[in-house]
Amino acid sequence: MNTPATRGIALITGASSGIGATYAERLARRGHDLLLVARDAQRLDDLARRLGAEYGVAVEVMPADLTRKSDVLAVEQRLREDSRITLLVNNAGVAMNGTLAAADLDQAETMIQLNVVALTRLAAAAAANFSAAGRGGIINLGSVVALAPEMFNAVYSATKAYVLSLTQTLAGELRGAGVQLQAVMPGVTRTEIWERSGTDASALPPSMIMEVGEMVDAALAGFDQQELVTIPSLPDAADWDAFVGARAALGPNLSHNQAAARYK
Repeated sequence: MNTPATRGIALITGASSGIGATYAERLARRGHDLLLVARDAQRLDDLARRLGAEYGVAVEVMPADLTRKSDVLAVEQRLREDSRITLLVNNAGVAMNGTLAAADLDQAETMIQLNVVALTRLAAAAAANFSAAGRGGIINLGSVVALAPEMFNAVYSATKAYVLSLTQTLAGELRGAGVQLQAVMPGVTRTEIWERSGTDASALPPSMIMEVGEMVDAALAGFDQQELVTIPSLPDAADWDAFVGARAALGPNLSHNQAAARYK
């Protein structure tokens, strides 16, 4: 990792509460200056004052609603042009509950805008800035439902599968550029996202719910260990390696000039 004097600014989206606010606290503790992005300006201001006083770092707030393209473009421009930014934590996101057939599709579209479109634009801007400088890191917050889509809402699960795929592909594109990529894949984490989505997290077994501080600490430990994909609750990394290996074994047979004999 860089020394505190050279760590630069960490831009964190969805920073006013939950996972984003916890990343802000942990990164301030590590010596990063912060640029905090979220809709709730009052919460951002309160967090900025507290972290600046407690850790002696510079904290700037940038109120933005990333479901609005104009706000996304403003954050994107800052990411492209500010050479002091060295880390993007792409955390902003929402969830929804219920089946696709019964879904409010306007709500689903808003979720796709935030979880997919905004995340993609900001990742692209950071990739351009960081690769030109030969340094930096991009942390994209996904979810384990990308690996077990049957467990939750169809659209939410699909957005998180996108986050995983984007991160893996972008890591390949930036190989050798000095930019570190990480997809963080939490399970159920105790944050406000559940109440906002209409899901009663208290109905889940307590053994499934991780406290947000523990989740972020594990994610940052995975980042320090150069993991491309971090699943905070997974006991044995060999299980993920086996999953990746099984996928790779499909590779030679994914594209041929004839259909498989079993379809004839």
